[in-house]
Amino acid sequence: MKLTHVFGTALLFTLAAASLAADNKADEQASIRSMAQDRLQRLYKAQPGAQSAVQNAVGYAVFSNTGIKILLAGSGKGKGIAVNNQTKSETFMKMLEVQAGLGFGVKKFTVVFVFTTPGAFNNFVNSGWQFGSQASAAAKTSDNGGSMQGAASVSDGVYMYQMTDKGLAAEITVKSTKYRKDDDLN
Repeated sequence: MKLTHVFGTALLFTLAAASLAADNKADEQASIRSMAQDRLQRLYKAQPGAQSAVQNAVGYAVFSNTGIKILLAGSGKGKGIAVNNQTKSETFMKMLEVQAGLGFGVKKFTVVFVFTTPGAFNNFVNSGWQFGSQASAAAKTSDNGGSMQGAASVSDGVYMYQMTDKGLAAEITVKSTKYRKDDDLN
């Protein structure tokens, strides 16, 4: 009889833990969605043309990042969401960055990617993405000759806006950064 009681108690704890994990997952997903909407609104206020670029794109991704730099090394991490505008599907993602160079401090920033081709979006979401570069603050699209003012072209079919707490960044720096799916949230 005691073995049945122990088994029953263990089962209850397992079910409770699973329920708590599901609640935490849903809460974190909701928090990331809320962050993304807030950051998009800030971007649209700072750069009104970005709203049309995001809404008319194949998809977009929004990440909130925190970077720390101490003397010669630095790192950063963040979470975000990629949204396919055609299917409305969401993919929760995370990022990690490594940087070198003299400095000291903490920087919070937002990155918004705009994908103009299905291949660029699918590659970002399904294969993860790693790059390191620095780009100028304005780029021209080849599709219609229009301008994505304030965005930098970081790859074929991919534009990036970067914002700090003070607004749109004049310099886009991506350092050595890895973006990938967050298995815990998808």
